[in-house]
Amino acid sequence: MADTEKVSFNLSVVDLGKMDLLVEQGHYASRTDFLVAAVRTQLLTHSSTLQDLVIRQSSLTGAAVFNRKTLERLVAQGKQLDLNVVGLLMLTKDVTPELAAAAIRTIKVRGAFRAPAEVKAALREKME
Repeated sequence: MADTEKVSFNLSVVDLGKMDLLVEQGHYASRTDFLVAAVRTQLLTHSSTLQDLVIRQSSLTGAAVFNRKTLERLVAQGKQLDLNVVGLLMLTKDVTPELAAAAIRTIKVRGAFRAPAEVKAALREKME
């Protein structure tokens, strides 16, 4: 399982040129290193805001992985999950579409959601 996701966006040619100049002068090893550093700097700048939002919205931060046994236990207890994830939500390959639909009431993911295609399709209406 990869712990990164590919993101693409457009930059002005002037900004791209400035970035290339910094790379050329050895401040960064590559354009990618520059962009990763820029994103991390912005996330650090806003860390207290992010922390407040995560707490206020009862979010799971990081990787949340649910398998068949866990979801079956919840259903047996008559419970459903309201999932609010910042990072990665993963439903393992042994989770059926019917089980996922029975165990999960709502899903909101800021990041990546990995699950078998048929499970994602069964949960589409529950996604915010």
